[in-house]
Amino acid sequence: KQTETPPLSTLLIEMPQSGSINVGGDITFTAKVEAKDLLRKPTIKWFKGKWMDLASKTGKHLQLKESFDRFTKIHTFEMHIIKAKENYAGNYRCEVTYKDKFDSCSFDLEVKGLFSDSTRQTQTPILPIKSLGEHKQEEVPEVDVWEILKKARPDEYEKIAFTYGITDLRGLLKRLKKTKKEEKKSEAFSKRLEPAYQADKGGKIRLVVDLADPTVELKWYKNGQEIRPTPKYIFEHKGTQRIMVINNCQINDDAAYSVTAGEEKCTTELFVKELPVNIVKVLEPVKTTVNERIELECEVSEEGAKVRWMKNGVEVPTGVRSRYRVKSEGTKHWLIIDDATKDDTGTYSLMATGGTTEAHILMDLQSVTMLLGQPLKLNCEIYPGNVPGRWYKNGQLVQSSERISIMHRAKNHNLDIESSTIHDAGDYTFVPEGYTQTLSAKVHIIDPPRVHLEALNVQDNTVVIVAGNKLRLEIPISGEPAPRVVWMKGERVKTPGLNWAHGLFQVILDSGSRMRAETFADHTCLTIDIAEREDTGNYKIVLQNEAGEDTASIKIKVVDIPDPPEAPLVTDVGGDWCTMTWEPPRYDGGSPILGYFIERKKKQSSRWMRLNFDLCKETTFEPKKMIEGVPYEVRIFAVNAIGVSKPSEPSKPFIPLAVTSEPTTLVVDDVTDTTVTMKWRPPDTIGAAGLDGYQVEYCLEGTDEWILANTELTEKTRYTITGLPVEAKILVRVKAINAAGASPPRTTQHSILVKEVVEPPKIRIPRHLKQTYIRKVGEVVNLVMPFVGKPRPKVNWLKEGQPIDKTVSIRNSDCDSIMFIRKAERKHSGKYELSVQVENHIDTATLDIQIVDLPGPPQAVKIEEVWGNNVALDWSPPKDNGNAPIIGYTIQKADKKTMEWYSCIEHYHRTCITISDLVVGNEYYFRIYSENMVGLSESATATKDSALIVKEGLKLKIPEYNDRNFTEPPTFTQPLINTFAIAGYNATLNCSVRANPRPKVIWMKNKIPIIDDPRYRMFSNQGVCTLEIRKPSPFDGGVYTCKAINDLGEAQVDCKLEVKAFVPEG
Repeated sequence: KQTETPPLSTLLIEMPQSGSINVGGDITFTAKVEAKDLLRKPTIKWFKGKWMDLASKTGKHLQLKESFDRFTKIHTFEMHIIKAKENYAGNYRCEVTYKDKFDSCSFDLEVKGLFSDSTRQTQTPILPIKSLGEHKQEEVPEVDVWEILKKARPDEYEKIAFTYGITDLRGLLKRLKKTKKEEKKSEAFSKRLEPAYQADKGGKIRLVVDLADPTVELKWYKNGQEIRPTPKYIFEHKGTQRIMVINNCQINDDAAYSVTAGEEKCTTELFVKELPVNIVKVLEPVKTTVNERIELECEVSEEGAKVRWMKNGVEVPTGVRSRYRVKSEGTKHWLIIDDATKDDTGTYSLMATGGTTEAHILMDLQSVTMLLGQPLKLNCEIYPGNVPGRWYKNGQLVQSSERISIMHRAKNHNLDIESSTIHDAGDYTFVPEGYTQTLSAKVHIIDPPRVHLEALNVQDNTVVIVAGNKLRLEIPISGEPAPRVVWMKGERVKTPGLNWAHGLFQVILDSGSRMRAETFADHTCLTIDIAEREDTGNYKIVLQNEAGEDTASIKIKVVDIPDPPEAPLVTDVGGDWCTMTWEPPRYDGGSPILGYFIERKKKQSSRWMRLNFDLCKETTFEPKKMIEGVPYEVRIFAVNAIGVSKPSEPSKPFIPLAVTSEPTTLVVDDVTDTTVTMKWRPPDTIGAAGLDGYQVEYCLEGTDEWILANTELTEKTRYTITGLPVEAKILVRVKAINAAGASPPRTTQHSILVKEVVEPPKIRIPRHLKQTYIRKVGEVVNLVMPFVGKPRPKVNWLKEGQPIDKTVSIRNSDCDSIMFIRKAERKHSGKYELSVQVENHIDTATLDIQIVDLPGPPQAVKIEEVWGNNVALDWSPPKDNGNAPIIGYTIQKADKKTMEWYSCIEHYHRTCITISDLVVGNEYYFRIYSENMVGLSESATATKDSALIVKEGLKLKIPEYNDRNFTEPPTFTQPLINTFAIAGYNATLNCSVRANPRPKVIWMKNKIPIIDDPRYRMFSNQGVCTLEIRKPSPFDGGVYTCKAINDLGEAQVDCKLEVKAFVPEG
């Protein structure tokens, strides 16, 4: 039954269909997806049940395939089930996804069994019991023991149990007795569990019940404990069937199972049968000699299986002190006898639960071992005596010769060989005439091993090889049997007081990748595919066999290009040259250093240039012809007989620099009794190194010692030399200093007399201080009065002939005097006198400072007369004019009803005025402000009485007016204008709008409303709209819009603001 959940989109054009097959049959399910609208291949997943992803289950029974037809643009996905089993039945699902699209379908597979219903319920047929006494595994027809027991008579139970290998007959009969009880008809189960099930160890079993009412809650139990769904226990629903699948059955799953549906319960028994361990590979017979190692090998069908080793029907002892060792690895088992004797002859067998295998071990006589060249003597005694016989070697008759002597005396038979050779080795047999028995012996001829280093034909056994080349070193060897060869690299150190040596050796294996040792019949070979300098050292060859041991040493020297030198050091730099030094490389490659190559490059470049084509033998060099002011780097190559090394690390970057030319125009600027001030002009040529500063030196006349005047460089072109003796004569010189050093000096042509010249004082009054200096109260007063005079003049300040106030700060220098008032007050007003004195010479100057403030209000404001719609006012000037003349008055009026003040006239100069055009019937108050250069007075003086405007004898006739509609939508009477602004200076945008009712004004930048931005201020007064941009930057440029909105409509105007960066002059 397919899932009814509607897909998000349809991808499948052909869906898999449900099907049924017999057990062991094959079936294919196909799904197709059209790819016309798809950019890439969709993703498909196959599931069994709700969660089992079949992608991880592919193998010989399940295969997933996919293909694509380029012409029809169709993806085809197939699921092949091969040799299906009954547990393959169930519900399957196919899911297809592509980006946000999804499609799926469900289908069922029915697997029909080949046996009866009872057999199908047991799920796994009972395996036959194999005979233990047979080497070959014979197939036995599968039988159901339960069916046989049900039909058999009680007196046949023991025979059946013996036939089929049943060990627990008593327990089996108890369970069989329970199964023979008549079952009551169940209301909840239409089909109950079978009385018993049987499964193989490691197999799978399905317990199936059929429910009469599918809505009944079902619970499964094992030995009374409820079973929860796990990967081992899987619950499936299939119509009215409820199935519990037990995976990977083990011995602990052999238990009683029950299932409850409501109040009813049915039970069953599960028997888990261990499969017999079969013999896969049988034992093979062994024929050997005394003292040889014997291994018997056998392979069984199961890993970790328990087996028993037997000898002549008795179990082999395998304890710690036993001569026999047992080893197992996976499914393989070994019986090992390290040093065989005659007593080990016999029949050995291995017993497993599924069979037995056996093999015979036969021991020959002990072999005879002789050194090469030694006499060989074989003898035997035959009873009775005087029985002739013949000697055989490897089955060939042995005849007497000059080397071989055969003797027979009574019961003794001798075979003597004077000097044995390699060819005398073999199997010797003595066969007495008339008897079937023989005597055998195995003769081994051994020869001590030897290393033949003389075949190398190298001096001092030293082999030289260039790094990177392949070395194949073949050394002849001899020995019988073929010696075991070991190559080792290292040094052996003799320990004082001991008879053995120790050291660190590296054994060279024959399986090495780059360095390996190989041994052949007549020679051994050391191969190094790519020689490296680490391969240099002593190599030792050790040969061992039964006859003895031999060793030899070879020295291998790998020569290579030298290591790169350390980074060179630049010790001195000139305008177009430098001096560099370096140290030789730490490793010379095993060959003396022949010289060096030097290269240089500009720092910002990647191209190196060779500076010498003939080897430099020294470790110093002087590159030339470089560009001043350009950074350079240099590096070194070391050269030996093998080749050129890799380059050294580059030196630290350096810049070829030259000193500047000498300073120009050195003159005396000032002279005092102890100081001389010099000034000069910068050098004509400065160069790429720039100019760091100047160094001033002086020399007393009559001496040659130049004294440094400034310990630190001065960047100014003026310097005062202090601490000079009075009336001394000196010479002065100045040097320009940069990174390349000091320039040639500029020296004064004549000596300078250290004596001050008197200069009368002179005050240079600035133009703006020649008239009255006016400042407001609270402002800062900072006046600079320059003057000249030598020696330093004495400066004195007076105010109105008196010493100045402490709140006035005076700072004097050699050339000016500064008056500073942090916060001016009116008391600071007055005439200040500055006097500058040098000895008897005096110069004076007078400053007039006026500190002004706001005036007080006018006095005695009163209404003189009221007539018609006119009022005459009169008042007196204010008592305090703020230390500045009164320049006018401001008169305001207010209606008694509203008391809102309106200005009638401003900047009025007289102290009386007539106010006209007043409204008849209104009552007015008046007030007056006084004004000076600072501004209006802080308060005003108002009239005590009010003026009522009346007109007797006339009756006011109120005309009739028609109400006029003044409402109108917003209209801009003055648009915005494209504006240029300077960065850092405030900019304003203005426009005017007319509308009634009053519109709401919105400012926008690039169509984005400006809201609560502290960089902008918006004003709207009497229809004039202003946007102030505080200190704009280039990022504030753009299109600004002013939009006015009221209930009748809206309007907007645009302009473009461009902010230019401020570029200072010069």
